[in-house]
Amino acid sequence: MKKTYRAMQVSKPGVLELVERTAPEPGAGEVLLQVEACGICGADAGVVEGRESGVELPRVPGHEIVGRIAAIGAGSPSCWKIGQRVGVGRLGGHCNECDQCRRGQFHLCRNQPAVGSSQDGGYAEMMLARSTGLVAIPDELDSVEAAPMLCAGLATFNALKKSAAQAGDLVAIQGIGGLGHLAVQYARKMGFKVVAIGRGTDIASEVLRLGAHVYIDTHTEDAVARLQGMGGAQVILTTITDSAAVSPLMPALAPHGKLLVVGVGQEPLAVSPGLLVGGERMVQGTITGTPFESEKTLDFSVLADVRPMIETMPLERAHEAYRRMMSGEARYRMVLTMGTRD
Repeated sequence: MKKTYRAMQVSKPGVLELVERTAPEPGAGEVLLQVEACGICGADAGVVEGRESGVELPRVPGHEIVGRIAAIGAGSPSCWKIGQRVGVGRLGGHCNECDQCRRGQFHLCRNQPAVGSSQDGGYAEMMLARSTGLVAIPDELDSVEAAPMLCAGLATFNALKKSAAQAGDLVAIQGIGGLGHLAVQYARKMGFKVVAIGRGTDIASEVLRLGAHVYIDTHTEDAVARLQGMGGAQVILTTITDSAAVSPLMPALAPHGKLLVVGVGQEPLAVSPGLLVGGERMVQGTITGTPFESEKTLDFSVLADVRPMIETMPLERAHEAYRRMMSGEARYRMVLTMGTRD
């Protein structure tokens, strides 16, 4: 095993620098990963741009990580083996001690690290990870394919599973980006009538190829009127962070319809109490999910042939890849690859 590794760390807000670090030894309940791929997520901006409070610098971002186990610390479960390919998402591993863990709500554990924020993440050739946060990666998925599914894929797949929508129900996906392009695929494979809501005609044909039955371009159409004309949506899954664009869609929900929020905006949502009470509608936020739910996401993706559309760049070009993702130029996810060194 190498004694040093390269990492792209945030040394100060807005600056990603390539550094050489000493390879760490895993502690109790930890493993050391040889990283193969790490996706770039919009949430990384909180650390990279200095918007996220409480982050200690320098910090290595990244929470869509796939790699192989290089070393195993004491007390880790015997199911994990040296050389095994595993993943780590945003939730870095539950504590098994808090009230939420005792209830089996591992995704709500308050004592787990936020990978890439409260602990170093995957913009690196190596990283430490809690064994309780590990996800087994199916052989059928390449590492670069699997990486974005540990956040963008899990967030959208899990939200649709929790929505209580039934096959044949009208489900609208707002925002056709890194999360939305996966949500459209999952929704179609789950048997929903899928309406994609985006901006511009340039993506229309692509969205229909991904599985949408209908595409609504908000530059030219009134999305609420169009959805109401179709009987209303049982579920609107919003993947965007622009709260001002989310709130106006509430009237497009059918009675008992649900607005599912996976895009975390900074501004509050404006919700009319009359819409909630009159049609018994709901607004619900959903967090990504547990390692078990991640594995279900990956297994479904293999069975249903759902894949992210990705562009790759080597680790040393992380700043360029990050800027491409943040600018909206990427179609649709950027993934860093580590390559090999002697």
